[in-house]
Amino acid sequence: MPTRKSPRKGSLQFWPRKRAAKFLPRVNWNSIDSNKILKGFICYKAGMMSAAVKDNTPDSMTKDKQIIIPVTIIECPPMKIMSVRFYKNGKVAKEILVEGLDKELKRKIKFPKNFKKLEDVKAEEYEDIKILCYSVVKKTGLKKTPDLVEIGLKGSVEDKINFIKENSGKELSALDVFENGQLVDFRGLTRGRGLVGPVKRFGITLKSHKSEKGVRRPGSLGPWHPARVIFRVPMAGQLGMFTRCIYNNKIIDIGKSESKFDSETSSGLVRPSLTKLKNIKKYGDIKTDYIIVKGSVQGPSKRQLIITAPLRETKKTKKQNFELVGLR
Repeated sequence: MPTRKSPRKGSLQFWPRKRAAKFLPRVNWNSIDSNKILKGFICYKAGMMSAAVKDNTPDSMTKDKQIIIPVTIIECPPMKIMSVRFYKNGKVAKEILVEGLDKELKRKIKFPKNFKKLEDVKAEEYEDIKILCYSVVKKTGLKKTPDLVEIGLKGSVEDKINFIKENSGKELSALDVFENGQLVDFRGLTRGRGLVGPVKRFGITLKSHKSEKGVRRPGSLGPWHPARVIFRVPMAGQLGMFTRCIYNNKIIDIGKSESKFDSETSSGLVRPSLTKLKNIKKYGDIKTDYIIVKGSVQGPSKRQLIITAPLRETKKTKKQNFELVGLR
């Protein structure tokens, strides 16, 4: 067999390697362009399945054939606007709460008793407007505490103000933001693995079985002088719970979960457009809107994620075209 070659996995792009401070990361919304006015949405990972799809990709070797691909099921409960943030010189200059907030949200978060209305603010004085949204996660049955995240809007200041006035107190649906066949990005935390050694954490090779003081450890921590261990030495520590972004995920199917019975074909496939997605391992039933994307997404089941418009589309993934036949 050839020599196993694996580069050292100590990239300084992600440093320090410690647990993230929060589940939903901060997003640079100014760098993301979208076809709709809302650039992102809060979603929850349900799990993975195998999907039978018809490949309609041009110039594909399996064109017009049925193939099996791995897919991830994402549940997208409705989302509501909590507050409006007005930016000036790159910083939040003013934040105003929206009327018609849920009572459960007021129990979790302390709000000021007296707050200004949106009509009292002169939007022309500010550079940008973003909204702070929360998910109506109680409809999924996962938990009661909503997740909060700031989401950017597309368009002029007047368009953003009109969008906020029209949708304040109303539920926002993911079906109005994303569409079938679109590319999307996922931002969130990876699966937490706790304290692990340098072999799994940095990919160093095992020492000989006759080595002293352990096989799964570095041979040397560095020279005597300087009399300290530099940060480049692979050491044991935290692995997982890191903020990562998965780019260019193809949406295979998008829809609203219905309360009909399972509709199975003779081959054992379940059509998600005709049925309520049920009994997903370690998750349960899909009760709200769902999105099925090709491939894997970071994090375990029930992990909250931010789904956004694509930051950098690629021609190869954009021209892919799959027609969902069923799930297994």
